[in-house]
Amino acid sequence: MIQYYLGLVLVSFLVNAVAIVPFIDLLYYLSFTRKKQAPKKGKIPEVDKMHDWKAGTPIGGGILAVALTTIIYLLMVLFSFKNWRNYCIYPFVDEVHILLLTFLGFALLGLYDDWIKIFGKPFKGKIGLKFGISGKTKFILQWTLGFLIGAFLYFNLGLDFIHIPFTSVVISMSWFFIPFAAFIIVSFSNAYNVTDGLDGLSVGLLLIALVSFMIISSSALDAPLTIFLAVWIGSLLAYLYFNIYPARIILGDTGALSFGATLGLIGLLTGKLFALVFIGGLFIIEILSSLIQMTSLKFFNKKVFPIAPLHHTFEKIGWEEPKIVMRAWLVGIVLAIFGLWLALG
Repeated sequence: MIQYYLGLVLVSFLVNAVAIVPFIDLLYYLSFTRKKQAPKKGKIPEVDKMHDWKAGTPIGGGILAVALTTIIYLLMVLFSFKNWRNYCIYPFVDEVHILLLTFLGFALLGLYDDWIKIFGKPFKGKIGLKFGISGKTKFILQWTLGFLIGAFLYFNLGLDFIHIPFTSVVISMSWFFIPFAAFIIVSFSNAYNVTDGLDGLSVGLLLIALVSFMIISSSALDAPLTIFLAVWIGSLLAYLYFNIYPARIILGDTGALSFGATLGLIGLLTGKLFALVFIGGLFIIEILSSLIQMTSLKFFNKKVFPIAPLHHTFEKIGWEEPKIVMRAWLVGIVLAIFGLWLALG
């Protein structure tokens, strides 16, 4: 069984590795690349000062990763359904549906945002320019998808509980599980998007999290989820090779919104939300730093951090980008080990 999953990781990696260079060339041809975001007049945001040299880098790594992960996963499910249909926690087909609904639904939202960012007109923000669809519109669409997924989990999969680690206590949430699931999914979607600000940072942390959940799902004999995780991990390994500093391709919102939402869903499906808090701990820390900064500025007109989210603070004080990323990966590994300890305890 473990050999099968590891084989899927390798197959997915090889397929993505072969496809990614021609795909990067295609993105250049289509001018699907990052634009300079600093305004020509007025105050230039600190992030634009630090990162506008990356203008011209192709945006769309998430498009390829989502597309190939979905195709390979569906092929594996079709060919292995008879062998694996009894190795699952939930109804096999329903679990496949909810994974793909989340993965593709948030990817399409992100793709629309990427398209507007690249080919649409920017609009003025409080400081500098804003790109893509408005934050309010994006938030409403995210919550709509979140409630739809929460309802599917509740009505189709019968999921309505939270397990307390190291005990036999299971808290039933009844229908309140629907908004709770939506909150988890939307929160992680945005947390991942906020973290995706340095080359290799978010995908490296995600790989650590997915390997952790692959251990959890395989130990629970959840074949649909473990197959999905194996294929997704292989895809991200190929992408990360080209996303390490200096990146040759950027994930974009297509990947960022989809990957974060799906990570939140995996925590819900495995019933290991307390473990998710640690396994995805740096994503949570990153978005909390942004929320704290915005709240402080709004109510007290003061900054808590030199610049938010947190990884930009380390840049501001002089840390080089690769140094921040490598140390974040190390912290992510330690947190993931603790999360696994909680989940398997």
